[in-house]
Amino acid sequence: MTYADVIILGGGAAGLFCAGEAVQQGLRTVVLEHAARPGEKIRISGGGRCNFTNLATARDRFLSENPRFCASALAGFSPGDFVAMVDRAGIAWHEKTLGQLFCDEKATQITQMLLDRMKGAELRLQTAVTGVRRDGRGGFAVTTSDGQLYAAQVVVATGGRSIPKMGATGIAYDIARDFGLRIVEPRPGLVPLTFAQQDLDLCRPLAGLSVEAEIGHGGGRFRDALLFTHRGLSGPVILQISSFWKPGEALAVNLAPGTDVAAELKAQRGRAGRVAVATALSRLLPERLAQAIAVELALSDARLADQPNPVLDRIGARINSWHLRPVGSEGYRTAEVTLGGVDTRDLDARSLQARDVPGLFFIGECVDVTGWLGGYNFQWAWASAHAAGQALGRAGPGDDAAPGQG
Repeated sequence: MTYADVIILGGGAAGLFCAGEAVQQGLRTVVLEHAARPGEKIRISGGGRCNFTNLATARDRFLSENPRFCASALAGFSPGDFVAMVDRAGIAWHEKTLGQLFCDEKATQITQMLLDRMKGAELRLQTAVTGVRRDGRGGFAVTTSDGQLYAAQVVVATGGRSIPKMGATGIAYDIARDFGLRIVEPRPGLVPLTFAQQDLDLCRPLAGLSVEAEIGHGGGRFRDALLFTHRGLSGPVILQISSFWKPGEALAVNLAPGTDVAAELKAQRGRAGRVAVATALSRLLPERLAQAIAVELALSDARLADQPNPVLDRIGARINSWHLRPVGSEGYRTAEVTLGGVDTRDLDARSLQARDVPGLFFIGECVDVTGWLGGYNFQWAWASAHAAGQALGRAGPGDDAAPGQG
């Protein structure tokens, strides 16, 4: 097929879902994917079980220059709508914390469900797209590694720049710019942060230790697991706050959320002051962390009874408000998503169609809409693909003549 009603660029979550929408509306559909198999990010997500949505989905769980933009698409296709599809496909699932839904078995079940749903579409794997342009009849010419294809409508679902080892590129941004759309500067999101030597001196000996922590920064506040690593800090709470952090900014980390550490130490001093400071701290924190903080504050051999209130206040501040300044992030190599992307000012919120380029759509991660960790980005993929797919159907099938050849 050299001519289609719709060509979808990208065989990931958003692209496959949109293909299903298009096929169900009778549209001749071609999906182009540069990888050897579709749905690679689905396959590796959620530890291989795919955190396919989140029941707490709402527009305040997404970052964008226009926070209201995602509301229409999310309202049009809810987590419940996707769960119903999963149920119809006979895929068993379970809920973890915070509304996160996972497959009981393999993430590839989600990919297969999407492939089954788009039967009738043509899926071309290992096909690289090098450009998109208008043809002579108001449609589009798509240049690929296998030659030129034509379509009345084109959906760009090529994702962002995260995880380049899987073939991620910035082609969506190139296509958008070619058609005059603006781009919000992309940057890595949901990514581990890196730190200067003085912070690494504490983190490295604690590598592998996980502790519940709370961080508020840039309008986001999260309480979840923090993981010490050889390179700095990771874990869900760090990944979450990384999307709100910008280079040069400091973070304040609460390593004992819900506990006033200074007050607890003062109370312990009154009850059992002969214990070591490190021992008292180990009642509030994991032992390794308690020992490390006692050493850092030169209190490893000190008795709790000998510490005046100002010293206990200093210990409390170190734990309840640990100030540190990341020097960067691990970048796109390990980032789960890409922040920024195609500027929503240039897209219609109901259809994801470019306002000034009828027939050209941008969906999923390449758009300046980025969800929190926990299934939100998959839900945006489904919702944005559904919105675009419905709009494709309203345009209807085209004729049989390839654009430029009629």
